[in-house]
Amino acid sequence: MSLDFPLLGERVLLRPFAPGDAPAAHGIYGDPEVMRYVGAGEAATPDTTEQMIADYRRHQREHGFAFWAVIERSTGRLIGDAGLEVTRFGTELGYTLARDAWGRGLATEAAALCVEAAFGPLGLSRLVALADVENPASSRVLEKLGFRPDAAPDEIATDIGSPDAAAHSWASPPGTVIVYGRPHRRFVRDGPAPGRR
Repeated sequence: MSLDFPLLGERVLLRPFAPGDAPAAHGIYGDPEVMRYVGAGEAATPDTTEQMIADYRRHQREHGFAFWAVIERSTGRLIGDAGLEVTRFGTELGYTLARDAWGRGLATEAAALCVEAAFGPLGLSRLVALADVENPASSRVLEKLGFRPDAAPDEIATDIGSPDAAAHSWASPPGTVIVYGRPHRRFVRDGPAPGRR
């Protein structure tokens, strides 16, 4: 269960975050528009960005995968993150790109590298992903990658982020979870059957 880095795509590469990435990463995580549908929906402070990178590095050491830095190959610029994280929902795929990288298919390319790593060298059997219901672009990326909405009922995630999530009178359709007080669609993708890699 190990990966050889960088993970190479046509226009992006993925590699583990390094401590020196914090200033460039903060240019992304500190942008309120970028962070609108990420986590609690708030721009990160410089200290929060440093902590996020430290958490990604710890997760990489503990699990052999994490959220990785997305580098634009033509410029060498860090343009976001994409990767895998162990959460209460399973091994979750996620991605966040700088605003000037939107609409160019780079999120799909970066996320595809993560899916290939998950079902290839990492040997995972299932991935989950969450997309804020008000962010259809993220749902489209997941659908392009072969994810499907999870129609199985799920508990409402009252312990993630917002303490008042339990007070929601909102009726959740199957496969929807509340994260940080906002409804998210849950998507799943199964890997190849054992022995069919």
